[in-house]
Amino acid sequence: MANNSPVCVIVGAGDYIGAAIARRFAAGGFVVCLGRRNGDKNNALVKEIRAAGGQVHSYSLDAREESQVIERFAAIEYDIGPIEIVISNTGGNVKFPILETTERVFYKVWKMACLTGFLSGREAAKYMLPRKKGSIFFTGATASLRGSSGFAAFSSAKFGLRALAQSLARELGPQNIHVAHLVIDAGVDTAFVRDRIIERGDNPDDLPADTLMDPKSVAESYWMLHHQSRDAWTFEMDIRPFAEKF
Repeated sequence: MANNSPVCVIVGAGDYIGAAIARRFAAGGFVVCLGRRNGDKNNALVKEIRAAGGQVHSYSLDAREESQVIERFAAIEYDIGPIEIVISNTGGNVKFPILETTERVFYKVWKMACLTGFLSGREAAKYMLPRKKGSIFFTGATASLRGSSGFAAFSSAKFGLRALAQSLARELGPQNIHVAHLVIDAGVDTAFVRDRIIERGDNPDDLPADTLMDPKSVAESYWMLHHQSRDAWTFEMDIRPFAEKF
């Protein structure tokens, strides 16, 4: 049964950035709907948010599959309420030398980091356009702006996601739908990033404070973007730690 609270859908609701976004929007009064391939992995997060008085639902969702995205968005609209914000936060950050980048790898990374954004953005627009209200946000990366050695697949996918966001912003902005692309130009404090630091022979715990980006800071950036006045909407925001070189 639908409720009177605004609904935030997070596609690619993982353990770090996705979880931090969920906590922030739940604390702000949103009903948060989490989608990831194995929805059971969010059980602890769901319990945490509900214990704090928030409203949250978790679903198993393969955001690369069109039918699953269509069905999930429709079910949320019917069962939970009108979707006010959608955040596409799927990953796909892998490194392969070009001669080891198979067609399968390239296509899989593109589906994870670009196609998922298209499907989520299109379904969000389907429900927001008639209401002329909503926000559609995409999580980008350093790779959205420049390709690096070994990241041909990931960079091309993230370039594509940025182009998708630009197109949607120009098409949907005049209809009162805020589309934004958040460039995270940093290593975020996640297990994946920490493992990569260890692999290169360093100890992440020895890094100066705030060298890695706190997922909470990403969540706060999305919160701010959603609450901007429409006479000063941001399309693209890049965020990085104070010590990051760029």
